Amino acid sequence: MPHTLLVISGPRAIVLFATLLVLATAAAFGLSRLYATPRTLDLTPPPEYVAAPVPVTADLPAATPVSGQLVDQDWLERTARRTGIPQPALRAYADAQISRVGGCDLGWTTLAGIGWVESHHGTIDDRVLTVDGRSEPPIIGVALDGVGPVAAIRSTPESAQWHGDPTWEHAVGPMQFLRSSWEPWAADGDGDGVMDPHDLDDAAATAARYLCASGHDLDSGTTWASAIHSYNHAQEYVDAVHAAATAYAQRAAR
Repeated sequence: MPHTLLVISGPRAIVLFATLLVLATAAAFGLSRLYATPRTLDLTPPPEYVAAPVPVTADLPAATPVSGQLVDQDWLERTARRTGIPQPALRAYADAQISRVGGCDLGWTTLAGIGWVESHHGTIDDRVLTVDGRSEPPIIGVALDGVGPVAAIRSTPESAQWHGDPTWEHAVGPMQFLRSSWEPWAADGDGDGVMDPHDLDDAAATAARYLCASGHDLDSGTTWASAIHSYNHAQEYVDAVHAAATAYAQRAAR
């Protein structure tokens, strides 16, 4: 989540604000297909790194225009099996790379690393991810009330419409956006005319825009780490995303 903290407990465990999520009132979405929680990743943070975690310009096969997505379906199904990423989530990450919605070279694995750390690709706490990229029930983060490791951020009337708390801010959706971070970079990733932080297609595209805001391609360790650090100001978070992105790149290459 942009501008929150991550707590690492032990060398292989990640404890996120997202694990303390409270349930939002679920909207009624048509579920034509449900996806299970992905396999556990080895998220041991690397001691150091000098390069971006994946080849950010790695080619992805384009889909035919009638498919309703940018990435090829065969690639999507094969890579989802290899990585354990739910297909709707992987589609969102890959389409964000292909479209260059952020205006810089950004690998799908980086977005997948963030998606895993933030919400297990929208499946945290036994949620399911629908075929259209929405978590059921929707994800609402804990109150940012200054208690424990979280910052104290007051909600606004506009942000309270997102999460229902008139006092404290909450991050929402599978990529855990605050309203103040969402609005400048919001993108319509699936072309449905709505920019919704609970829609992973939109959230991944918005995250790409946010990460590319510096104007630099994220093809080196310095620019990559700086971009991830802007998303969450904790080195442990940067390390965790790097480890997850690297693991996905290795699985996809098998």
